[in-house]
Amino acid sequence: MSTYAQKKGVGAVLWDYLTTVDHKKIAILYLIAGGFFFVLGGLEAMVIRIQLAIPDNNFVSAGFYNEILTMHGTTMIFLAAMPLLFAFMNAVVPLQIGARDVAFPFLNSLGFWLFFFGGVFLNLSWFLGGAPDAGWTSYASLSLASEGHGIDFYVLGLQISGAGTLIAGINFLVTIINMRAPGMTYMRMPLFTWTTFVASALILFAFPPLTIGLFFMMFDRMFGANFFDHTMGGNTVIWEHLFWIFGHPEVYILILPAFGIFSDIISTFSRKRLFGYSSMVFATVLIGFLGFMVWAHHMFTTGLGPIANAIFAVATMAIAVPTGIKIFNWLLTMWGGSIKFTTPMMYAVAFVPSFVAGGVTGVMLAAAAADYQYHDTYFVVAHFHYVIIGGVVLAILAATHFYWPKMFGTMLNEFLGKITFWLFLIGFHLTFFIQHFLGLMGMPRRIFTFLPNQGLEVGNFVSTVGAFFMAVAVIVLLINVIITSVKNERVGNDPWGDGRTLEWAVASPPPFYNFKQLPLTRGLDPYWIEKMEGKKEMTPAEPLGDIHMPNGSFIPFMISLGLFIAAFGAMYRVDYAWGLPVLIGGMLVTFLSMFVRSIKDDHGFHIHKEDLTDDDDKGVKA
Repeated sequence: MSTYAQKKGVGAVLWDYLTTVDHKKIAILYLIAGGFFFVLGGLEAMVIRIQLAIPDNNFVSAGFYNEILTMHGTTMIFLAAMPLLFAFMNAVVPLQIGARDVAFPFLNSLGFWLFFFGGVFLNLSWFLGGAPDAGWTSYASLSLASEGHGIDFYVLGLQISGAGTLIAGINFLVTIINMRAPGMTYMRMPLFTWTTFVASALILFAFPPLTIGLFFMMFDRMFGANFFDHTMGGNTVIWEHLFWIFGHPEVYILILPAFGIFSDIISTFSRKRLFGYSSMVFATVLIGFLGFMVWAHHMFTTGLGPIANAIFAVATMAIAVPTGIKIFNWLLTMWGGSIKFTTPMMYAVAFVPSFVAGGVTGVMLAAAAADYQYHDTYFVVAHFHYVIIGGVVLAILAATHFYWPKMFGTMLNEFLGKITFWLFLIGFHLTFFIQHFLGLMGMPRRIFTFLPNQGLEVGNFVSTVGAFFMAVAVIVLLINVIITSVKNERVGNDPWGDGRTLEWAVASPPPFYNFKQLPLTRGLDPYWIEKMEGKKEMTPAEPLGDIHMPNGSFIPFMISLGLFIAAFGAMYRVDYAWGLPVLIGGMLVTFLSMFVRSIKDDHGFHIHKEDLTDDDDKGVKA
């Protein structure tokens, strides 16, 4: 059952995206939602920097500042950085391994809608009595003392959103293990696929501790369970352990895909295969493994004792070794290469020293004795942002420029892209480099103002100026996106001209079935191998045949909506009579949707090979 019906109209497009299970459309949904939350988190950051621009400022109150600070961290980590990386994983990884789809298209859609509704729920706290105010780490001693429902929004929102992330991680693991095209062995996978694979494994093991911690917090706040109340036999430090057993691998869940993006960009625009490919793979796996052994370096000052501190200090320093291997391999890939300084490549080159700076301060913080001095100062803030912005955000911006033509079939303007790059890079270093010194001068984290004549005025003012530079850079990027979309100049399958991996072998944007015939992979950089032999297309690994594809489904949206409704009922069940019925109603929506899914026989549809011979790939629809 296949026709060439092309849907038209806003309603039809909206319905298409609400019900889609196509990984490329889900990538666009992640990009839009993650982009929205990124701008939101950025606006929160601007409020923080304006408040701290001058001493004794009263731009916002102390209580509101705590809410802004908490929501900035929570939004950027959970609702911006991760979804934006998921956008590129969804758009690129199935193509890179030569797959027609992900392993579980339905779950892929469910993962997105759970994340989305969790994020919306969390941000509705602004309008419903106040946002969470205990810091993005939400330490139990502060959370349990927090008035109102802010922390409940945090707990329930992250539970829903985290379930979506866990589902997405499982989906990518199974996809990469089971769906690789013929000849695509593990040691022929592009680095972005490898890093996605390891990051997905980290998600699988890191998110359950967070889930457990959030459950404990939920039961403490809603039912008086006393897991974290030390006066009732609980232990407030247990939250820190559960949070950081998740929280440290989370840093690698973010940075590893960024490493993969930069590896692919550097080898593409150096026109060379990646130097030391196998050592890069080994280093990626080792970073993932060691990432679980360092969580207590966030807790050197909680009194774990010298033995525990020493073990975690040594493990933290050890993780610098595989990262160093990667740095040298990137430099040696560029060495002797025929480098083309496109916008993505400029981000990649700037990333290396920026990330090294973040890594070096990380080793300083890993020295437990020294950490007593650095702890809870702006030195930690500077280190963290050098790693996350200097690594993850630069990678997201690079990937936006690099993969935009593959996702949308149009090229972002290179001139505007370079303006964005320079504004963002200068702003980033202006904002955070000086914060190392503010920290060493004794400026604590999370304070909402400071006194004059403490020597902190200049540093904070410079930092705020840098933040405005970054804000302007993001505005320029948005203008670039709008101009590109309006012009709508179409590009071919290999718009950069130097594509090495399989995603550049299909049309831009790809047809919804990705590959007419699964490609034969004959080595690392399979598309480059074919190009070197003068071929324009990949050698097929199978004869042309019918393709089976899944049908779209509205059920993932309904399952997520049910949990979203139920969360309000759970939160307000004590305050209002309608709370319990809403909780039950929401859960009924979710369980009924799951029930419908389980009894509905949905076999998808087939695209007949006669329809595939039409080379224009107009988008065969069921």
